[in-house]
Amino acid sequence: MTTTTKDLYTIMHERKSVRRYEPTFKMTQAQLEEIIKEATSAPSSSNLQPWRFLVIQDEETKKELRTIANNQEQIETSSAVIAVLGDAEMYKNVEKIYTQNVTEGHMDDTSKDLMIGNTHRLYPSLPLAVRQNIASFDAGLISMQLMLIAKEKGFDTVTMGGFDKVKFAERFELPENQFPIVLIAIGKSAAPAYGSSRLPLEDIARFI
Repeated sequence: MTTTTKDLYTIMHERKSVRRYEPTFKMTQAQLEEIIKEATSAPSSSNLQPWRFLVIQDEETKKELRTIANNQEQIETSSAVIAVLGDAEMYKNVEKIYTQNVTEGHMDDTSKDLMIGNTHRLYPSLPLAVRQNIASFDAGLISMQLMLIAKEKGFDTVTMGGFDKVKFAERFELPENQFPIVLIAIGKSAAPAYGSSRLPLEDIARFI
């Protein structure tokens, strides 16, 4: 086993869902920006990157959010809450994304034009629910990556799906094309996290 692989496994197994945080511990905006930026290497459908983030650090705003999120303590005591949002109109960035792909040497102009054309033909015609499902799936990929990166840097996290998404969208005045998916509390744990069991492989996988 290489050092890199061993380190990855260690991070995976040490990352736990932490619900008690040191309220006086504060992360800097630069630290949060670095974690999010690194996480954006996650894959997404057609590389359209439908994730958006609202990073909440203000103490009074976190108190408001706590009432929207079923009074979960970690909303208020964590250093920040990263709201992962989905953009149901992710296809509108396709020219920017694929032009950048060409600039960075990842593809040629012919491939770029083909991908842009295919995207414009497919995505706008998809039902809203389908586009929201795509964005939600991709948000799951980047959320897990974000939490592993945070752990590697010495921070703790927990994801929360239990919050009033309608009230959240209203309070933070989200545009119609954006919708909240999950909240991630991040900071420094105030107590050890509980371990948790996993189902045996034979209960969850079939090999044929």
